[in-house]
Amino acid sequence: MEISDVIGSAAALFTTISFIPQALKVIKTRDTRSISLGMYTIFSGGVTLWLVYGIMKHDMPIIIANAVTLVFALTILWFKAAEPKTPHD
Repeated sequence: MEISDVIGSAAALFTTISFIPQALKVIKTRDTRSISLGMYTIFSGGVTLWLVYGIMKHDMPIIIANAVTLVFALTILWFKAAEPKTPHD
């Protein structure tokens, strides 16, 4: 394995697992008030495009990292979209 593959795999791992604490917190508390719907919508779109890119390039680190990240991001987005609206929203 080349050093660039090691660095790319480490970067993919770190960015992917960075979503775990937020996803677990949202699942546990159901509190998404401080999370931006716009940011997670745009981010999920970007991750989807990265996933498609990885598939087109047959690049497993990109495919795996973005597939897992997309699951976490969409979980958070799901809870945010399902959040009850208050009169001041």
